[in-house]
Amino acid sequence: MEIDADEKDKGLVLLKQGAEARVFESTFVGRKSIVKERFSKKYRHPTLDSKLTLKRLNAEARCMTKARKLGVTTPVLFSVDPVLHTLIFEFVEGPMVKDLFLEFGSNGIVEERLQDIATQIGNSIAKLHDGGLIHGDLTTSNMLIRKDTNQLVLIDFGLSFTSTLPEDKAVDLYVLERALISMHSSCGNVMEKVLAAYRKSSKQWCSTTNKLAQVRQRGRKRSMVG
Repeated sequence: MEIDADEKDKGLVLLKQGAEARVFESTFVGRKSIVKERFSKKYRHPTLDSKLTLKRLNAEARCMTKARKLGVTTPVLFSVDPVLHTLIFEFVEGPMVKDLFLEFGSNGIVEERLQDIATQIGNSIAKLHDGGLIHGDLTTSNMLIRKDTNQLVLIDFGLSFTSTLPEDKAVDLYVLERALISMHSSCGNVMEKVLAAYRKSSKQWCSTTNKLAQVRQRGRKRSMVG
């Protein structure tokens, strides 16, 4: 069962559609909220599709909840609907880190603000990793800065999973590094600022950053091969 085409009649405003889910703005018990709907895949058998969709929905909810317990700021989860395959959570007022970084140097974000955000990113990832949680999609589009507190908020745990392996943590960091290089090269070496905070916050930073060097090397080889 999916949210039908009359989203507006139900107070839903489509914000984004991806390969796995649609994201809407709505209200929940009088509060502004986000509705994330995991839609069915027509090419899969209906019973299998329903089981897989529900499994991924529950996994995302668990990972969001675990991240908050680890001290990482995420949107507050209001509701999980296993029938509609939706998560409803807090609407966070504030810009994406992506947009802030894109303003760097053009009468927008200043170096001090850049440093603060990079430090918050490193600290947050360290808490996730030390707690055995991999985000899976660390990009600046999945990070918000809360308007009233300037606090970093991590969003979209749809690809998250639990792991204590340095390899998985290193790949998580590498995904972020590639995103920063491709999207935010004008900001300078933001990743080094992120990693400096990560090393200060994480008790297991050494094994992860050693593995990161290997992951980078593999990435360079792949890019050379094409």
